[in-house]
Amino acid sequence: MDKQASLVPRVKLGTQGLEVSKLGFGCMGLSGAYNSPLDDEAGIAVIAHAFSRGVTFFDTSNAYGPLTNEILLGKALKQLPREQVQVATKFGILRDESGKRAVCGTPEYARACCEGSLSRLGIDCIDLYYQHRIDTTIPIEETVGELKKLVEEGKVKYIGLSEASPDTIKRAHAVHPITAVQMEWSLWSRDIEPEIVPLCRELGIGIVPYSPIGRGFFGGRGVKEQVSAESNINEIPRFAAENLEKNKQIYLKMEALANKHQCSTAQLALAWVRHQGDDVVPIPGTTKIKNLDANIDALKLNLSDEDMKEIGSQIREEDVAGGRQFASFEHATWKYANTPKKQS
Repeated sequence: MDKQASLVPRVKLGTQGLEVSKLGFGCMGLSGAYNSPLDDEAGIAVIAHAFSRGVTFFDTSNAYGPLTNEILLGKALKQLPREQVQVATKFGILRDESGKRAVCGTPEYARACCEGSLSRLGIDCIDLYYQHRIDTTIPIEETVGELKKLVEEGKVKYIGLSEASPDTIKRAHAVHPITAVQMEWSLWSRDIEPEIVPLCRELGIGIVPYSPIGRGFFGGRGVKEQVSAESNINEIPRFAAENLEKNKQIYLKMEALANKHQCSTAQLALAWVRHQGDDVVPIPGTTKIKNLDANIDALKLNLSDEDMKEIGSQIREEDVAGGRQFASFEHATWKYANTPKKQS
């Protein structure tokens, strides 16, 4: 496996001991997050190809599919050496009685979800277990307290949070060390930079950017290729017709810079995120082998400090039209993720 390891560098994620490939793989799209799901054979082939090129860090959730994404990854894991793969999964998002997305962070729910994920994945221990979204009705100490028990029982190795506020991160970290925080971070989603990133670095927490290519926008989704009417990407305001025309100008700016660097726009966007630091491990996803190869090849792109400044300066927050989250879930972000104080 030395040859494999040399293809994608390995880094320490956080300061608790977890080592992963510098580029991870987000499995969500394999189960039809934005388009039709792949069948098992095709999905497993994508995961196996990623591993063959040195990607060992695979990210899923019990909310993807729902449930079926973990099952798919579990089938793929049977064909891979388990000790060389880092599996990250999540709990916390569910559907309420009306079918709308809801959030639950009770200790009982966290434990039940962990047991379910272990079964679907076909593994004995989850390498990195995230709270997918923060339940603002439950003190974070109660949720993380239960996750700590799961670590002590050997069912989880490391704990993570996704879309957590600074206060929630600090309070969670005081109960049990948080290894990684997963946040949306890309050229057009940079709201974590002033507060979240410095806090994570102060506490020794790794950062895992999801949607580093802007949910495919910097790969041409909605610009070079039309979004199908059935795709749920249309639920994200940035891809709505009234906003997309304005946002196309952002893509064109990045396309011009990509031409300068002799790479694709998607590769430039991914390289920009990757260059944010050694503690940053992006997890782009795709259903196509050619896009997977292109993402991995983006690791070869070296950007200077001047390049990073030039690229980052091209997009201002006010230039981006529309919110970054699904319209029905817009308040389930780190800005609304404080929890009540635990009663003594």
